[in-house]
Amino acid sequence: MKLTLKIWRQKNAQAKGQMVTYPIDGIDGDMSFLEMMDVLNDELINKGDEPVVFDHDCREGICGSCSMFINGEAHGPDRLVTTCQLHMRKFKDGDTITIEPFRAGGFPVIKDLMVDRSAFDRIQHAGGFISINTSGNTQDANAIPIEKADADAAFDAATCIGCGACVASCKNSSAMLFVSAKVSQFSLLPQGKVEATDRVMNMVKQMDEEGFGNCTNTGACEVECPKGISLENIARMNREYLSASVKG
Repeated sequence: MKLTLKIWRQKNAQAKGQMVTYPIDGIDGDMSFLEMMDVLNDELINKGDEPVVFDHDCREGICGSCSMFINGEAHGPDRLVTTCQLHMRKFKDGDTITIEPFRAGGFPVIKDLMVDRSAFDRIQHAGGFISINTSGNTQDANAIPIEKADADAAFDAATCIGCGACVASCKNSSAMLFVSAKVSQFSLLPQGKVEATDRVMNMVKQMDEEGFGNCTNTGACEVECPKGISLENIARMNREYLSASVKG
């Protein structure tokens, strides 16, 4: 395929960025999107130009670091995939593809397509843990009876990889889907009950301090989430927050 790439280039966090157009040829439909970016960067390096900076690590849809905004969609036009799992067969010969970083106040651009998502780490540090002693005192998995529905919901919430697609897709740059997933995975299980009150209060407080907006109720976050995290988690977090607020 022959493609035209319009890519956001920004030298650093302080610089004023701009869209730069790159023609590219010989792209196979079986390539992943990141492999296509590798081909472009090889061409740029061979020409003596600076390659496009973008985050990547596992390239298996696990780490969430490959986040890009492609043709107006987080992770591109496919569903339930990360950018590294997006294949070029989703595009047609002659297409123009616009590639930008995730844009949110809480995700400042570091360079080109790479953003600083350490705000998510700070939210997680604020309460995304349990204090139950599991070292050398591990109980059998069946020792604590848990309703299957609760266990399944907790597991589904725990699949959140913190990529930030929810933030990038929300018109208010809300991180509530991410935070609610992290709250839910603990609140549904007995091991997470000890810190339940402090957890939701501290994580929501940190989310607000990081500058993320509130939920807009449009559901774009769930649609664009590569792991299909449900909006039900936001409702659950709101209930947890209300309960914690009443307890004081």
